[in-house]
Amino acid sequence: MIHEVDEVLKRLLSGGALAGSGIEVAFEAPTRDWAARRNAPVVNTYLYDIREDVSRRQRGHTSVRDERNIVVRRSQPPRWFRLSYLVTAWTKTPQDEHRLLSAVLATLLPRELLAPEELPGSLGRLGLTIPLTVAGIQAESRSFAEIWSALGGELKPSLDLVVTAPFPAYPEYDAGPPVTEGATIRVRDLEGEGSEPPGRSHRPHQVAAARAAHEEKAAARRAEKR
Repeated sequence: MIHEVDEVLKRLLSGGALAGSGIEVAFEAPTRDWAARRNAPVVNTYLYDIREDVSRRQRGHTSVRDERNIVVRRSQPPRWFRLSYLVTAWTKTPQDEHRLLSAVLATLLPRELLAPEELPGSLGRLGLTIPLTVAGIQAESRSFAEIWSALGGELKPSLDLVVTAPFPAYPEYDAGPPVTEGATIRVRDLEGEGSEPPGRSHRPHQVAAARAAHEEKAAARRAEKR
């Protein structure tokens, strides 16, 4: 699921305001060694935090249907996770980096929701819309200064990009075959004689008619005994 979100972000950032610019989109950790090896402008999208969004957790189960709209499997609802990315621009001058960050903002701000048809693989097959936020209030406990310190680099201007993505819950359970026939009812008279052959199915009005006929026969037998 995470690699599919990476694929979506790479496609978004390579288009929009950056379309045709040839700017590379990288997902490596922006350490000192990485920064020393680069030789072209890069937009770095580093995944620094993964946490479940417990406010979206659901109970119960969901039904998986086939092309005939028949339930074939049941599974738990997907769990949602907040994927937090540190987006930075790397060029030779701060002014060019700021231009790149502006282009990233212009590309991502209109994309608050990602439709299922835009999502690849198993992410798209879930049929769910995915929210995306950029440069919002940081909800994670770690500050950006701590992140840069852990990476061994100096603090740079950055954007906080958060994608809240569903992850399928396992396992799935096969559903039983659908019921296609009514219940089987066998009516017996008071003397224990079956009035219908075994295994015969009745609709409600047929059962009522058979029961009335049976009561009439029983009444006639009692009258003869008198």
